[in-house]
Parts: sequence; C-alpha cells; structure tokens
Amino acid sequence: MSLANNLFPRVRPCRLSAKPMALAALCLALVTPAALAFDPESDDPIRVNADSARLDDGKGVATYTGSVEMTQGQTNLTADKVVLYRDEEGVSRIEATGQPAHYRQPATEGQGETDARALNITWSASENRVTFEREAVIEQDGNLFRGDVIHYDSVERVVTAEGAADQDEGSGRVEMVIQPRKKSDRQDTDGSSQSQ
Repeated sequence: MSLANNLFPRVRPCRLSAKPMALAALCLALVTPAALAFDPESDDPIRVNADSARLDDGKGVATYTGSVEMTQGQTNLTADKVVLYRDEEGVSRIEATGQPAHYRQPATEGQGETDARALNITWSASENRVTFEREAVIEQDGNLFRGDVIHYDSVERVVTAEGAADQDEGSGRVEMVIQPRKKSDRQDTDGSSQSQ
C-alpha cells in the first residue's frame, strides 16, 4: 500500500467549525488516492541524500541528518532529520523533522501538486496513518488545510485535524480554504449547471 493511500483519500473532521458540505469539498479536493506517497511496493527505489547517515542493520533503523532529501520517482521529502524503520516486509515507518519538514508530490490523476509541511511528519505502514504535527499545512490546487495536528488514516480514508491547545502557538483552530469547483466540474451529464 502506498503512502499516498496513507495520507488523504477520505476525510472526517475533528473539532472543525466549517459546514459539513464545505468540509467534504475540501477533503475531497485534498484527498486523492495518490495525494501523498512514498510507495514501498514501487519498483522505484527510495533515494536518500544527507550530510550524515547511521545504519543499525540489527535494529532495522537508518538515521539521516543534515539537509536530508528523500526521493522516490518525482515524490520528494526534505527535512533536517529522517529516520527510516525497516522490518521483514520493507520500510515500516518514516519519521521526518525539520523547520519545517517539507513533502511534495507531483500532479497526478487530474489533481495538482500536493505540498505539505510540518515540524514533524510520521508515516506508519502498520497503522496505515500519516501524521503531520506542529504547524501542519497541506495545499493542493489552491485548497489549504492547516492545523496543529493532522492525521490521515488510509484504510478508513479519514482525515482528522486539531488546532493548538495553547493559544500562544496560533489561533487554536483548524483553518481550511476551499476553492470553487471549476466550471467544467459543475455540469451535469445533460450539460446543465449545478449549484455548489
């Protein structure tokens, strides 16, 4: 299963003050099957460049520090530090930290480039979850999803977001910006327009 499926394909809010239809529209806009993906089952290798690396083969842990750049195909992650955990099935967890850590996925399947950043980004294969923590922002096609913590469960296809508990760390709320659908997306099969 790909990291893309682990980030944003379906959405359910947590403590959001937006109307349910607006939330659904944003979630569908941001959440595509290939929204964010490092794919452990891909034939493309995951390549890592960093200032230093430490591999503990016995524990299955590789730690990369200093201007880390991780790529697979056109997918790119940059961070100050990345820790990769491997088990008998391959990469099982990726932890990235930075000021911020930055994730980019190229445009796919009619969706624009996905640009995500947070101070901490964690992907877990066993939990089918990607978590963006602290100053988390995800942007795609002009749509924006911002919160202190954003979780994506790829099996349930659910996104949950939380604002910061401490008001000094921001507004304490989740923010969403939803772009209007393109005119061609608003037409029925008979050619008539639908309202949003």
